[in-house]
Amino acid sequence: MFKNLITYLFLFTCFMVAAQEEKLMGVITDNQGNSVAEAHVYALNQQTSTKTNFKGEFSIKVESTDTLYVQSERFTDAKIVVNPSKKVSITLLQKNYTLDEVILTQKENPLEVISGYDVAINPVKSSQEVLRLVPGLFIAQHAGGGKAEQIFLRGFDIDHGTDIALDVDGIPVNMVSHAHGQGYSDLHFVIPETIQNIDFGKGPHKADRGNFATAGYASMNTIDQVYTNTFKQEIGEFNTFRTLGLFGINGEKSESHTVLSAEYLSSNGAFESPQNFNRVNVFGKFTIPLSASDQLTLTSSYFSSEWDASGQIPVRAVQDGTISRFGAIDDTEGGETSRFNTSIQYRTFLADDSMLKASAYYSAYEFGLYSNFTFFLNNPEVGDQIFQQENRNLFGGKLSWQKDLLILDVDAEFTAGIGVRSDYVEDSELSETINRTTINLRRSLGDIRETNSFSYVKLAYKPSKFTITPSLRLDYFSNTYTNALEDNITATQQKAMLNPKLSIGYAANPQTDLFLKAGTGFHSNDTRVVVAQSGQTILPRAYGVDAGLNLKPTPKLFINSTLWYLGLDQEFVYVGDEGVVEPSGRTRRFGADLTTRYQLSEVLFLDSDFTYSHARSLEAEDGEDYIPLAPQFAASGGLTLKAFKNFSGSIRSRLLTDRPADESNTIKADGYFITDFTANYTWKRFELGVIVENIFDREWNEAQFLTNSRLQNEAVAVEEIHFTPGNPINVRTRLTYTF
Repeated sequence: MFKNLITYLFLFTCFMVAAQEEKLMGVITDNQGNSVAEAHVYALNQQTSTKTNFKGEFSIKVESTDTLYVQSERFTDAKIVVNPSKKVSITLLQKNYTLDEVILTQKENPLEVISGYDVAINPVKSSQEVLRLVPGLFIAQHAGGGKAEQIFLRGFDIDHGTDIALDVDGIPVNMVSHAHGQGYSDLHFVIPETIQNIDFGKGPHKADRGNFATAGYASMNTIDQVYTNTFKQEIGEFNTFRTLGLFGINGEKSESHTVLSAEYLSSNGAFESPQNFNRVNVFGKFTIPLSASDQLTLTSSYFSSEWDASGQIPVRAVQDGTISRFGAIDDTEGGETSRFNTSIQYRTFLADDSMLKASAYYSAYEFGLYSNFTFFLNNPEVGDQIFQQENRNLFGGKLSWQKDLLILDVDAEFTAGIGVRSDYVEDSELSETINRTTINLRRSLGDIRETNSFSYVKLAYKPSKFTITPSLRLDYFSNTYTNALEDNITATQQKAMLNPKLSIGYAANPQTDLFLKAGTGFHSNDTRVVVAQSGQTILPRAYGVDAGLNLKPTPKLFINSTLWYLGLDQEFVYVGDEGVVEPSGRTRRFGADLTTRYQLSEVLFLDSDFTYSHARSLEAEDGEDYIPLAPQFAASGGLTLKAFKNFSGSIRSRLLTDRPADESNTIKADGYFITDFTANYTWKRFELGVIVENIFDREWNEAQFLTNSRLQNEAVAVEEIHFTPGNPINVRTRLTYTF
C-alpha cells in the first residue's frame, strides 16, 4: 500500500497546463561584469519563475508591474520592481556566506540550504576530510591513508561505501563488485582545494540517486573558475610533505574558463615501520559557453598512490608488550592504486522554462592491496597475507530534462532522466601470498561485467506553502561473471527494481520549514553473489522515512532536527577478504539528527552536529540482535574565526561513543573524543598556517574490528578487538602564495 499510495500521487499530479502573460527581458551579472548563469528569477506577483542562461539572460512572464526576486548559489539575493516595457539589468554581489543570507526555501534536501555555507566557513584541508562535510558522518582510516576510508552514518558501519552513494562531477566513486568490498569508494583522487560545493542528503529519498543511496548520498562538484592562482606547500611531522598548484585561465569577458591543479603528498605516518606513502593528483577542467543557451564542460583527472602499512593489530600484543601501539605484526602490508577520469557535460536551455543536461564519463582504474587480518591462523608456517587486485574500465552517461510548469495555476517543476553505467572488471583476484612476492594459493580469479541502466521521473508541485514531490525510479541490472578457476565458466543474471518516493514540505512561515519524506531504495550486491544466488535476493530493498524541520528563530541561528527510520531486507553479502558469500538478515535502524549553525559575530561562527542511532537485527533473539560496529551516538562541531583582521582559524572536535563489536554487545569498540586546531595569518599575497591534530594527545583507536587471529607463538586462536591507532598529536605548517 505504501508503494501504491506514492505511485497514485505521482500519476495524479502529472497533469500539465500552461499560461501566457507579458514577458520581461533581462540580464544578470556580478559586480565585475561577469554573466551569472542558472540564477533563479521569481516574479512574485505573477508567481512564475525561470533561470538565466549562460550569458546571464532571461525572460519571464510578469504582470504590468511586478517584483522580481533573484537567487543564486554564489551571490546575495536581489529584489527589484520591474515593468515589461523595459529590459532590466540586475547586478548581484558576491556572498559573504553569513547566516543572514541563508533563506529557508522549500527544497527536496532540507540541509541543502547550508551546504554552501559549510564549505565556505570550514573548507576541507585534506581529501580524507571531504566526507566530514556531511553532518553526522564519521570516517576511519586503517591503511595509513592509502585505502579508502571506513564510513559510519545513521547506525551503519558502511565499510568503504556499501550504503552511501558518492560521486564527483557526476562520475560515480563507488565501485560495484570490487575486489575488496561492495561499493568501495576511494575519494583520494579529489584535490580538496578544487571543491566548490557538496550536495548531500540522508535516506533513500531522491529519485536521481540510485544504487548505494540507502543511508544517504554525497555529490561533490568542482570549481569552474579560478580568480586567484594559488601555490601551496605544507610540511609536518612523520616526514609529511604536500605541495599544490591551482591555476585559472579565463577567456575574454570570462566566457570560457580553464582550471588546472596538481598535488603531491608524501608521509611516513606515525608508525614504527615507515608507510612510504605517496600520492599524485592532476586535475583539469575546461568550461565554454557554445552560445547564450549552451555550455560545454570537459573534465579530466589522474590519481596514483602507493603505500606500505602496519595493518590492524591485536589488543593483546600491545598489552603484553610484544609491540607498541604503533608497531606491527606484519609490516609487509600495503598496496597501490590509480585512477584516470574524464567526462564531458553539456547543458542547454531549450526554452525560458526548460533545461536539458547530458553527460558521459570514462574511468580507468587499477587496484592492488596486501592485507593480513588473522596473522598465522590459517597458514602457521608462512602467515595469512592475502592479495586483492582488479583492473577496471567504467563507462556511463546520463540525460535529464527539467521543465517549469503551471499545473492547475500552481507552480511545478517536472524532471525526467535516463542513464546507464557499465563496469568491465578484468582479473578480479583474491590470493594467498607471502611477503608481497609469492602467490601461495589463488582463492578466486575472474572477470566481471555489470551494467545498470535506469530512468526516473519527479514532479515538484508547489501549492501555496506546500511543496509535494512524488517520484519514481526504475533500475535494471545485468550481471555476468566468468570464473577463471573453473574453466572460464560464465554465468549471467538480470534483475529490475522499481522504487517510489514522496517528499512533502510545508513553509509554515519564513522562519520555519517542516518536511516529511518517505521512499524505498537499494544497494546492489556483488556480481559473484548475484550468480551464486541465481538472481534471488540480490537487490535488497531499503525502506526510509524522515520527518523534521528547518528553523531560523533568529537571523544568526539555523537549526535542523530530524527523526528517521530505515529498514533493510534480507540480503547476501560477498566478503572480499575471504572470497565467500554470507547471508545477512533483515535490519532496522531509527534515530534522531540535530544540526545547528550559529553566527556569534561578523567573524565568529559556531557549528554542531549530533546524531543518535538505534540499530538492531530483526532475525535474532533479544540481547543477541546488536549490529557489530554500528555507531550509537556521534557528535562533531567547532568554533571558527574567519577574516578577523589578518587572522583566521578554528578549533574542532568529534565524539564517537563506545559501540558494540559483537551481536551480544559483550565486547565493545572503544569510542573517542578528538580535537584539532588550525590557525592562519595573511600578509599581502602570503598566508602562513598551522594545523595541530589531536591537540590533547589522546590515545585513540581509529578503526576497530572483532577478529579471530593467532600470533606465531600462540597455540590457539584468540578472538578480540584488533585496531589501527589514531594519530598522536602532530603539527603541520603551511605556506600559501596567491597571485
